[in-house]
This record gives sequence, C-alpha cells and structure tokens, in this order.
Amino acid sequence: MSSARHLGAAYRCALLFALLFAPSLAVAEVQGFLTPFGAIARVQRTELIWATAITMIAILPVLIGTPLILWWYRRGNTRATYRPQWHFNTKLEILMWGVPTIIIVALSVWLTQAVFRIDPYRDIDAEMAEGMDFEITGPPVPVDVVGLDWKWLFIYPEENIASVGELVLPVGRPADMRLTTDTVMQSFMAPGLAGQIYTMAGMVTQLSMIADSPGTTVGQNTQYNGTGFPAQRAPVRALSAEDYADWVETARGAPELDAETYGVLAQSGDIAKARTDLGREGDGPLVFSLAAPRLFDRVVARYRSGEPVPPEAQPGSPVYDPETASLPEVPQ
Repeated sequence: MSSARHLGAAYRCALLFALLFAPSLAVAEVQGFLTPFGAIARVQRTELIWATAITMIAILPVLIGTPLILWWYRRGNTRATYRPQWHFNTKLEILMWGVPTIIIVALSVWLTQAVFRIDPYRDIDAEMAEGMDFEITGPPVPVDVVGLDWKWLFIYPEENIASVGELVLPVGRPADMRLTTDTVMQSFMAPGLAGQIYTMAGMVTQLSMIADSPGTTVGQNTQYNGTGFPAQRAPVRALSAEDYADWVETARGAPELDAETYGVLAQSGDIAKARTDLGREGDGPLVFSLAAPRLFDRVVARYRSGEPVPPEAQPGSPVYDPETASLPEVPQ
C-alpha cells in the first residue's frame, strides 16, 4: 500500500513537471507569443503584460475580498457586526467606481496609442526602428500571401519565387505582406513576429513584421474554415542574409508556378495532397520558381468582375474544376 502511494506521488510529480516545463522545452525550437524574436511581437507582449497587471488593480481586490467577506460574516462569527440599515458610503462608492474608471481611461489612451504605433498597415521604417529600438539592415521584402484550403501560398514577386507551407524571411529586413484568400475567410497569424490579420476573397489586407534574430514561429490560420483547418499551419523562419540568399537561389531552380499549376494547387487539401496532385516527390513545404506574372493580383481580380464566381471556378467548392477555372488577366 505504501509503495502504491509512493508510485502515485511520483506519477503526479512527473505529470506536474511535464505540464510546467514541456511548453518551455518546445519553445526552444518554435517561438511563440511569449518568446518573440521580432520587435512588433515584443511590443504586443509588453502591452499584454502591462494591461493584465493594470487590470489586476480592479480584479484582485474582488478575488481576495470576496472569500474574506464570506469568511468574516459566516454564521458562526459572533464578532461580525450585522448592520441591515447601512446602505451607502461615499468614500467606498468613490473607490469602487473611481478606480475602475481611471483604469479604463488610462488603458484606452495607452492602447489606442499602441494600436497606431504598431498598425499592421504601417510601413516598418527608420522612424519606427528608432522609436522601438531595433535595427533595419536591408530593404523591405514584399511577400504576397494567398490563403487556400488548407494551406498558405507565399509569393515573392521581386525574387520570382513562391513557396507553399513555409514562409522564409531574412533577419533585419521588414516583410511587407499583402494578404488575400482564394476561398472562404481566413486569418493569418505568426505569433513570434506579429499579430493576426484577416483575409477575404477579393479584398487585400496588409501586415508588416520584422525579425531581429534567427528563429522559427508558426504561421497559422486562426479562422475555422473546414475539415482541414488544423493542418493549415506553416513554419515562419527567419534566416541570416547568407542563408536567405541560398534559399532564394535554390527556389529559383524549382519547378515553375504558372496559372495552370496554381489551378491544381488551389484544390482543397493539405500540402501532401498538393504534392500528389502536382506529381512532386518528397514531403514538407513546396517551392516554385514564379512563371505567372502578377499571380496575386489575378487571384484578387477573380472576385472583382461584378459577376458571381461559378462553383466550378471557385477553389474550395466541391465541384471545383482546375481545368476550367482560369484566372483573369490584369494590366501589367
């Protein structure tokens, strides 16, 4: 019996250790919101910590005071004074309403300023770098992002390459991202570098982020969009300038991504299915050399003709047919 108790205690200790320390061990490889490696995400983490701490000024007295009041005015405590006619106290009312009001006003002003400070549509420039104490080491990297069922397509228009299932960025260079979706509404978030931004078909949103050290976070869709939703996650890797240049050079020698290939890629399914559909061997992310000019703009233009998109031309539709679903041309 004693040994059984000892085994039970050991099991509970092991379980507690796993719950407490396993997340921190995983963070060593994939960095999240609480372990950012970019200036934008660091500001967001700081805002959350301070907002939580300030809010606790109003919440902690309630959490602590409620059980104390219940304990003090318990039936068996003869020292507690019962005053049924007491109904108002000016000082207490000022304290109860004044402190929360001050907190709300202070948080409103502070967080409003922070929203403008790290606006996802704001370009990361020298002024922002000076104000937030980080360094820009090179020109911005334009990245066009297309959400599909159930994968992310990342297009690098200046490098003439694209990748599916992986976003690679150079350290110290801002990523100027344009985002849309060629299916239902989605939301992109890379918590180690920036917050989330929503995407809708026919619309373009923007997100700016920068990494100041090598690292990896997970770009994920936080908007439920069907059975393959859990698989729509893509590593977001920040590499040194040399490693990034090597990755770009390798991608330029990959198979071409043209309008026809995109039509196949846009079919519902994860990356493994896309590999099978495209006849690509191996596993993991896909890389392409970009053969379709202005592919992102053509995806957006699909929904701006003023006419409904036929089901057979709509990625994600059960009757979608890549052979008949052509992207419209756009002016060069």
